[in-house]
Amino acid sequence: MNTPSESPAPSEPSPGNSSSETVAIPTERPSIWKDMTTSEDWWAIWCAMLLLAIAFAVVWFGQPENLSELIAASSVEEVVEAPAEMTAEGPVAETTEPAEEQQASEAEAAEEEPYEYVSPLKSFLAKPGKWTENPLDAVSSSWKGILGVFLVIASLFAFASQTRGKSASAFLTAFPAVFALATLAYWMSGQSVVKAYNLEYALWALLVGLIISNTIGTPTFLRPAMLTEFFIKTGLVLLGAEVLMSRLLALGLPGVFVAWLVTPVVLITTYIFGQKVLKIQSKSLNMVISADMSVCGVSAAIATAAACKAKKEELSLSIGLSLGFTVIMMAVMPAVITALGIDPILGGAWLGGTIDSTGAVAAAGAVLGDEALEVAATVKMIQNILIGVTAFCVAIYWVTFVERDPSGPKIGISEIWYRFPKFVLGFVAMSILFSILYSSLSNGPELVGAMISGSTKTLRGWFFCLAFVSIGLETNFRQLLPQLKGGKPLVLYVCGQSLNLCLTLVVAWLMFKVVFADGVAP
Repeated sequence: MNTPSESPAPSEPSPGNSSSETVAIPTERPSIWKDMTTSEDWWAIWCAMLLLAIAFAVVWFGQPENLSELIAASSVEEVVEAPAEMTAEGPVAETTEPAEEQQASEAEAAEEEPYEYVSPLKSFLAKPGKWTENPLDAVSSSWKGILGVFLVIASLFAFASQTRGKSASAFLTAFPAVFALATLAYWMSGQSVVKAYNLEYALWALLVGLIISNTIGTPTFLRPAMLTEFFIKTGLVLLGAEVLMSRLLALGLPGVFVAWLVTPVVLITTYIFGQKVLKIQSKSLNMVISADMSVCGVSAAIATAAACKAKKEELSLSIGLSLGFTVIMMAVMPAVITALGIDPILGGAWLGGTIDSTGAVAAAGAVLGDEALEVAATVKMIQNILIGVTAFCVAIYWVTFVERDPSGPKIGISEIWYRFPKFVLGFVAMSILFSILYSSLSNGPELVGAMISGSTKTLRGWFFCLAFVSIGLETNFRQLLPQLKGGKPLVLYVCGQSLNLCLTLVVAWLMFKVVFADGVAP
């Protein structure tokens, strides 16, 4: 997953190389300053930080002066008063208000909703919406926001490309076509029937790219805008602002145990199973599938692929497996939980610890009710915190064990630093920063929530969609076929997910029903 500009080494082993091959360590490294101003990882951090800073500044300076009062008043309005005939004094006298005026006031009261602060940027940043029969419904009310996203990403990445020594004009020539394909993927995922089955944009983005690359072939002029890793890394840093550390406090120790105890056990066990039992030739493919299935799906696969230098074809295969099984599990698991009579809290914890996609977790949890939805989403968000930790540990393992010759020169800490995916630092830093803002600022939850829902989450989705389109455009099935030989990746995923399902259910039962039963009883 590294680009040539990020790999100063004259030669590096391929992702599937055995540990007996020697890692070529260059005698000279670029200075820290040069690395921070030219490498893709650092520029992903700078771009995401700039977007987050602007988005939060707009929310901060655009907030009403009486925001606290509006929120407080909204909370008071939610309290429902007892009907007159139920008061302690008995029935009250009939109102003298005319019937028409009374009905009008009741209609107005019914239409009132709790106050929610919305980012001023919300209308300027959007994606295609939902549609049923008329395809134009998807863009009729959001085309200005789609254009806004296009202008923001085009200008930001053109500037970044030029600063990094690449051609901004080549990027701007190709980007409209890549963006149009991403828009098409969003449009297809918005169809009401498709949306009901939770066939998300990532699947359609991959398919759009794969169809082009495996039929007419990917046009050469598109390649300057197929910045797969750049899009992914920028999106992941933006995701850091959404993974708030305060989520740890929502369920306390039970949720942490379910998310943080099972995940590393399943990841390590699945990787060892793939190497020792299935004997999968590509260690990087083995690791990406293991992380994808055990941590949180696509985002974890992307971060891990960068840490172990997986090929784009391997990442594409892993994402395809993840998306396919996510759809199946999202539909089947709620039915199984209901059939077994599992209560909403335990069922939600099981969903959150096993289904890969956060969106699919929410959809499956909603089937079981609001209580299950809250528990499932919280467990998944706690698990998402492990994205950065997983990438960091994989990077260390890959440098110290997979890509070195035991009889060769020892690789020091500095080599781990140079090979470590720096964008993970941005992910962690943004998670900590916005967790502090969320908990310490007056109206912090409302401000951070408005920023995320009104701008950065939309941008993050577009970055991922553009990345999936790029992956599809770069992937050729002829290169994927050797990886599917014998069906080993599929067997690995099925066995690993089976372990994940069993172990998560057992640990969730112990935490929520035995150890902490009094604190989390439904």
